[in-house]
Amino acid sequence: MHVLSGGAAAAVVQGVQAEFEQTTGGRIDGTFSAVGMMRDKLLGGAPCDVIILTKPLIEQLIASGHVVPGSARSLGLVKTGVAVRSGQAHPSVKTRAELLAAMRAAQGIYFPDPDKATAGIHFLNVLKALGLNESLQNRFRVFPNGATAMGEMAKSTETGLIGCTQVTEINYTEGVDLVDVLPAEFELSTDYTLGICTGSQNPEQAQRLSDLLSGTASEAVRKQGGFEF
Repeated sequence: MHVLSGGAAAAVVQGVQAEFEQTTGGRIDGTFSAVGMMRDKLLGGAPCDVIILTKPLIEQLIASGHVVPGSARSLGLVKTGVAVRSGQAHPSVKTRAELLAAMRAAQGIYFPDPDKATAGIHFLNVLKALGLNESLQNRFRVFPNGATAMGEMAKSTETGLIGCTQVTEINYTEGVDLVDVLPAEFELSTDYTLGICTGSQNPEQAQRLSDLLSGTASEAVRKQGGFEF
């Protein structure tokens, strides 16, 4: 069972993997990264049974014939948050002024791909709105997806680090702490939605996986990570 998924839902897929494999005899082969990259892999011909992206991207893939109409299921809403390495002081980022001060004080700013990743695209726009996209560019630490960005921040020996990505990618990464979601004026809440691909080689198993991912079997791991539903 081939799964292409935005990084925000990686732990959800992994959370139901054992049950799926035990009950179906199938195996999950998951690829997780920026949603734009996962969409491009599908469009490029990569095998895929279930794809998890943002709701608008799934709707586009239904319209283009790549996802089965009526198969879309929401996993929940995910907000975008600010993170620091575990053990570091938590700056206040509840207002525009506080977020601006926290970013200016940071020695390194970790975030996902500003071209392909939902949170990366949004966060770069936040930095532009704060007037920091050019002055702090040498402090940017950009990675293909939020999970990788958070993992690298956790491993770094630098001090004064801050990051921004989906709260799920923060909560599921050991070694980093969620400070807070972005201030209200910069809030981004993303509806992560799955769809069954029209090219699935086993649509019955794809439906079973869809049920697990969007149903009660994954509720606990979704809530733990920060999905709201």
